Amino acid sequence: MKTSLDHVRVNVKDLQKAIDWYETYLGFKVDTVWPPDKPNYVHFQKEEGAIFALMEHPDYPSPGRFNFYIEYVDDLWSELKDQVDVVEELGETAYGSRKFTIRDPDGNELGFVQS
Repeated sequence: MKTSLDHVRVNVKDLQKAIDWYETYLGFKVDTVWPPDKPNYVHFQKEEGAIFALMEHPDYPSPGRFNFYIEYVDDLWSELKDQVDVVEELGETAYGSRKFTIRDPDGNELGFVQS
């Protein structure tokens, strides 16, 4: 089966807290909110690849891991390492890339990879 990842959504307990975290620490910018009168969903601006979204959900599932491929992983590590919950410190992987993993406020694991 061939697949293409077009949209990733993370369920969160507190939408505004999650938005604030992604904007403050990762520099994400909200592109769309829904529904307009009382949003429980947002997705962020994107350049290429999948849409990344958050949805407030009272029974959000167990955390997942999402890997973001970036150009300068060492620079982002330097910016974040003392401000966020680190799951895996920056290091070389067995498959030839540099990577670190952090945890967002809802326990989702976010990997940042430079290949």
